[in-house]
Amino acid sequence: MNTIPPFDADLLRRYDRPGPRYTSYPTAPQFSSSFGNAEFVEVAHQSNSDPIPRQLSLYVHVPFCFSPCFYCGCNRIITRDLTRGGLYLSRLVREISLVSPLFDRDRDVIQLHLGGGTPNFLGSDYLAELVESLGRHFHFSTASNRDFSIELDPRCVNAGDIQAMAAMGFNRASLGVQDFDPAVQQAVNRVQSVEETQVVVDACRQHGFRSVNIDLIYGLPLQTREGFGRTLDTVVAMRPDRLAIYSYAHMPHMFKPQSQINSDQLPSAEDKLGLLQLAIEKLSAAGYRYIGMDHFALPEDELSLAQERGSLHRNFMGYTTHAESDLIGFGVSAISHIGNSYSQNPRDLPSWETAIEAGRRPVWRGMIMDHDDTLRADIIQQLMCQNRIDIVALEQRYGVDFATYFAADLNRLTPLQQDGLVEVSPQQIVATDRGRLLLRIVAACFDRYLHEEAVEKVRFSRVI
Repeated sequence: MNTIPPFDADLLRRYDRPGPRYTSYPTAPQFSSSFGNAEFVEVAHQSNSDPIPRQLSLYVHVPFCFSPCFYCGCNRIITRDLTRGGLYLSRLVREISLVSPLFDRDRDVIQLHLGGGTPNFLGSDYLAELVESLGRHFHFSTASNRDFSIELDPRCVNAGDIQAMAAMGFNRASLGVQDFDPAVQQAVNRVQSVEETQVVVDACRQHGFRSVNIDLIYGLPLQTREGFGRTLDTVVAMRPDRLAIYSYAHMPHMFKPQSQINSDQLPSAEDKLGLLQLAIEKLSAAGYRYIGMDHFALPEDELSLAQERGSLHRNFMGYTTHAESDLIGFGVSAISHIGNSYSQNPRDLPSWETAIEAGRRPVWRGMIMDHDDTLRADIIQQLMCQNRIDIVALEQRYGVDFATYFAADLNRLTPLQQDGLVEVSPQQIVATDRGRLLLRIVAACFDRYLHEEAVEKVRFSRVI
């Protein structure tokens, strides 16, 4: 299950179409403004009332970056004014004080993740104040498998900062690199040397971080097989515990910074697939295992071990090892997943600030999952993490006849089965080695909302 999947360019080309990455199901477009603060309070209360309340995971979104990376589609704010970090922190502390009383103090925080943006924009003093505030309002687990992780921009962090983060309790780091080729870096406005990246990797190891992840992107302007190959060789020599190799999606109509990219400099579809193939080959030769959805890990890394145990989980923070926890999000655009609910803070900073200043929990939208949502979420989670669906267990757990309930979904799966992407039996559905690079396509067959929207579009086109 953990071997690197075979590369089939014709197959990948045929199934190259936009779709969800399933960091949640239902996905965020299904959230509604009818879910507000009252609903958030109720689901928090219900989560405390469980016979054995789940542990907690905390996510904090820090939106600020010092400069724009042209490929970026994240929710971020470009500024070099460090005072904005202090103002943002003060509101984060207020949000924490508004939300934390809803959750019983005996519920351990097993995971903390800071994302962005550039979380280290806050600097060591502000980061320490943030962690201290979270520690006052929640109970941090002392378990050996506690994960405190942070996304870092190596261009604006040094070894001393890493030492300070280790003292705060951080033990995992994710470093953005994307590509070390100078021409590519100029084209995407992210100039970053190998040396300053290596300093951060070395400091993380020196100060006891359990894991270092490096992000790369293929499909960027001016990328070539030779140049990306050098980047891969350089990164493999750093021996990160995990790697994420993302595909660049050029959508300047949705993400304004991407309009700065010269589309004529983007690799052709054929060349882009070649870059992915090169990454798979080099990482396979270096001993990395394919986890799923662009993620690779060393065999001894906890992601690999969790996948072997069947305890791997996927959420808004990516792949994690803490499936049985409720996720609470803080900061602009942050998403929470508590019990059978999702909720999200406002995506724009002024709306989030206004709510905090008024003493209100900044719940913008969300949803309560019904029985069908929960069942399909379980299916998609199994696919994305374990590459299979245990039909027998699902029938027992949810009281459904799988073949009858999912007749339309199984019909959608038939072409994938014919192409050798999945194997279907009465007991299970398994993504084959050929299908593992197309897990989201397999998962989309079971996405009720996706297909309801497709039907509505057809109906609308017929009406007009």
